[in-house]
Amino acid sequence: MTFDPTQLTVLPATSEPFELIHADDDFVVVYKPTKLLTVPGRHPDNNDCLVSRVQKQFPTAVVVHRLDYDTSGLVILPLNKPALSNISKQFQARTVHKQYTAIVDGIIKTDSDCIDMPIAKDPENPRCYKVCFESGKVSVTNFEVLERDLEHNKTRVLLKPVTGRSHQLRLHMLAMGHVILGDEFYADEARFKASSRLLLHSNFIEFSHPKTDKLIQFKFDVPF
Repeated sequence: MTFDPTQLTVLPATSEPFELIHADDDFVVVYKPTKLLTVPGRHPDNNDCLVSRVQKQFPTAVVVHRLDYDTSGLVILPLNKPALSNISKQFQARTVHKQYTAIVDGIIKTDSDCIDMPIAKDPENPRCYKVCFESGKVSVTNFEVLERDLEHNKTRVLLKPVTGRSHQLRLHMLAMGHVILGDEFYADEARFKASSRLLLHSNFIEFSHPKTDKLIQFKFDVPF
């Protein structure tokens, strides 16, 4: 099959720089701004991304997990093979704990709950996923309400994913009837245009240091 770049989406990279949160001999933790890919996209114009920017300062940095283009927040980048192997195994064992803050449409009445809904690719849209109890993979998210804005009919919510499926948090909120504001994939036009960005941010991550095995945490303020 001949490669046709016109069939791929160009995602313009923000001029906002990443922020270095932590650096040692084994890994760095950085803040990824919204509207920046974590890794290069397939289209030639999508080469500007988080890892390419970080590698200018830390040439051996590699990717062990990702955030979506329009999601902001904390990203771990190992700097050597032993660290990559160790942190990868922590993700596979689900011992890396992440928290996200989101603002969703509508008022969530339950203070906290667990969403257990399997997720699969959407065959009708290659960029999207869907909740599917027949072919989907196990997907679990815990959440708690942080603030209810009755005047503007929206809720600030803390999301604690147990699994790490693509679009998991978007779909689990959507399945509850509370789409994340600014979501180009799953929100209708009004809720997409309600924000200039996707209101989803990875504000906390906890894992064991790959060399010392000490439990460490990193936080980053929510920018909305």
